[in-house]
Amino acid sequence: MTRTVQISKQRFTLDSDEIVRSVSSVLPEPIHEHYVVVGGRRFPPKQVIALATGLDRADFTTHQARRILRGLGFPAARRGNAGASATCETEGATEPSSVEALRPHFGEWVAVRADEVLVGASTPAEVIAWLSRHDQKADSLFRVAADEASAGGAAPS
Repeated sequence: MTRTVQISKQRFTLDSDEIVRSVSSVLPEPIHEHYVVVGGRRFPPKQVIALATGLDRADFTTHQARRILRGLGFPAARRGNAGASATCETEGATEPSSVEALRPHFGEWVAVRADEVLVGASTPAEVIAWLSRHDQKADSLFRVAADEASAGGAAPS
């Protein structure tokens, strides 16, 4: 899906596939309130738009970023106000089960707090560095099985 949008008096033609590519090698920043789901991972909307356009985050609002990304077909939601776990508004995103939340992280190390995956990366050192850089604390750090068969304990065929 492609849309032409105006942000900070500049026109951009944004493509949903290009959005996915722009965040594929980047770790999501912590979610404070709003998020969008890109490639199965939750990102702050401003992080995604900044990566896709090269604009400074001060040049647009979270709501503008969210509206643009929803228009490109990405689910958007808001964290709940109570507690650390996220709850969704009914805006095209539903809270994943624990298994679904881990699915984008097969083979990765993840940091989890409550039922929320904070970050996933290829090494525990990357996860710990992210937690430190963003002043976050996790309840657990573990490696997700490489695939569903391994996770379920299925015997090799």
